[in-house]
Order: sequence, then C-alpha cells, then structure tokens
Amino acid sequence: MRLHRNLAEAVVRALTLINQADQYADRVLTLLLASNPRWGARDRAFLAESSYEILRWRRLLQALLDPAAKSQNVWHWLGIWWLKQGHALPNWPEFDGLHELAWQDRLVEINQQRALRESIPDWLDTLGAAELGELWPETLHALNQPAPLVVRVNTLKTNRAQLMARFLADGIDSVPTGEVGLIIPTRQNLFKHPAFRDGWFEIQDGASQQVALALAVEPGMHVIDACAGGGGKSLQLAALMENRGKIISLDVETRKLDNLKQRARRAGAYNIETRLIESRKVIKRLAGYADRLLLDVPCSGLGVLRRNPDAKWKLNPAWLDEVRSRQQQILQDYASLCKVGGRLVYATCSILPSENQQQVAHFLAQHADSFSLLSECQLLPQAGFDGFYIATLTRHA
Repeated sequence: MRLHRNLAEAVVRALTLINQADQYADRVLTLLLASNPRWGARDRAFLAESSYEILRWRRLLQALLDPAAKSQNVWHWLGIWWLKQGHALPNWPEFDGLHELAWQDRLVEINQQRALRESIPDWLDTLGAAELGELWPETLHALNQPAPLVVRVNTLKTNRAQLMARFLADGIDSVPTGEVGLIIPTRQNLFKHPAFRDGWFEIQDGASQQVALALAVEPGMHVIDACAGGGGKSLQLAALMENRGKIISLDVETRKLDNLKQRARRAGAYNIETRLIESRKVIKRLAGYADRLLLDVPCSGLGVLRRNPDAKWKLNPAWLDEVRSRQQQILQDYASLCKVGGRLVYATCSILPSENQQQVAHFLAQHADSFSLLSECQLLPQAGFDGFYIATLTRHA
C-alpha cells in the first residue's frame, strides 16, 4: 500500500492542530475535510481513520521512536505508525532515520508495561486500576478498539424494517441491535445518506440508547433533559413519547441548543422546547415539574475513548476533580425538578465509580427521606458498545 504525499501532509496538519493547538479531533477533521471537497470517499476515510489511530496510539508510537525524547515529531508518529501496519515508507526527508529504526526490538520491552502497551498516561492507568480493579485491564484494552457504527431508527418517521430495506437498496448492510438500533458493519459516512437528511435515523451508540429507555417515559408526560447538549437523547425521548407531552431541553450553551432545534426539525420531533440556562431562576421555575428528569451530566468521557482518543491526552487529575464536583452539584441543584412520584435518571459516559456509583450513593445519603434507588447499571466497553453508567431514582417525598 502506498502513502500519498498530499494525504500524509493532511494527517500531519490535523495531528499538529489537535496536539499543539489543543483542539478537539472531531472539530479539526470536520473543518479540514470541508476545506477539501474534491477529496474522494477513500481519501477522506484515510485521513479520519489514520488521524484517530495515531492519536489513539500516540504514547506507544513515541515510545517506539524514543521513549526519552521530549520533542514530538508528528511526521515520525505517522512514519512509525505506517511501518507498524506492515507498509514500506517512501523516501521522504521527513522520515529520515526511521527506515533503520529497530522499533520491533523496543516493542518487546514496551509490551511488558501496560501504560505504554495500551498507550495511556501513567496517572490514568493508576486511577483506572484503583477504581476498577481486576476489570481494568480488559476495559482498557476494549477502549483501544475501533468503535462500532450504530444508528437509532427514528420511529417518528419510519421503522427498523423500512430503514434496513432502504440501506440494503444502497448496498449498506445492517444488523439489528436493542429496541430500535442498527449496527452498520462497514464504516462509512452516513450523514450524506438521503435517509439521514429525511430524518429516518440518528447516529447513536447502543449504550447511549439505553439511557432514555431507563426513564420509562409515556406519551403525555412532562420530561426535562437537564443537560441536553446536542440533544440526541431528547430526540429519542420524543420518539418514545410519540410526540405527545412535552420535553424541555436545557443547556448552558446556545450553540448546542441551536443544533438541537435543527435536529428536531429534521427528525419531526415537535414536542421539544429548548431553554438556555442563564441563571438559577430557570431551574427554580421548573421545580416539581417533571414526571421524568434526565441528568446526563458532564463527565470525563472515559467510556467513549474509542470515539475520542485525543481526550485521554487532554485530561488531568485536577480537571477530573472539578468534574466530579460539578456532577454532585448538578444532582443537588436539579433533583428538585423531579415531581413526587416521578423518576430521575443520572447518567454518564464514564466508567469510573467515583463519577458514578459513588456520586449517587453520596446524593442518596443526604436525601434518603425523598429519593431512593430503583436500579443502576454500569455498561463497560468490553460488552461491545460504549462505557455508560445509568442510575434510576424515584422521588417519594
């Protein structure tokens, strides 16, 4: 397989922006692909997949090059990654010295050190082992596997059989999963498919789809999605409620709510109202309103590292402490939105008990007179989908 110069330069540019400018990979790649509309599907796939894989294995690649080196040569990351795939390097000056590098010998030693072998910061490896114990090695390994492509069928517009038939007519295989999910075995850009433009489906991992289901919503209910973000779960809730009742989607960022409005129009979800959290007054006005309250809180995102491998290089212990504090604050401040007899779901895309079970236990210890735990579930990536935590509470006073 040949490495083309223009694509190599594009990968290096993307990696440089992500690592040195501290930008997130999905945003950088989206802008880079948009600026080169003449690239074909194969070239676009190569840029995205290569960039993500090099980000995923960044520490391992650096260790193969020179574990003691402080400088980071992005061209050398690309070169050693290309060699590790079993391909020959072109004779470009950027790859000087790599042809004779005895990286296979270093790999034997590296494989004895888990943090290097699995390409993760030492502090994060120590934290994962402390919190997950014997589950950590398998979990960490699973987080380095490519994430499956999963869609959720939008039942406001179609059903799973119809979408599968439409995909098949375009040569796209799909496999049913969960209640309304489909796994797409061959990775491709489904955002350009006419069925997406028609609002027939959303890209949503199988584990993420379980969060909305835990709310057990019914048509006609009042529902609050208090940390709505881009609104994937709000859209799923609208479908589950058959567009009857009301969903109030809250967030602190206008751009995310604007995105949700666009997605809701495409999906035909008409029972969603967006509200910007500008002050605590917004929360106070909704006290006791919700039959169902979703708190899909900000988190470390460790359960979705397969999709966002650059995140592990941006995390640090101090930031994680801030996130935990924010999670508990949201639980304490927003729980009052749930009416007596209602249901509250606390969810994260994290795998750490300190963000999950321990947060819920702390909240319940302070509110035992008004809330109790109905169920909790920790989904780990080795099961095939993303890592998620889902706790369902009921308010009884």
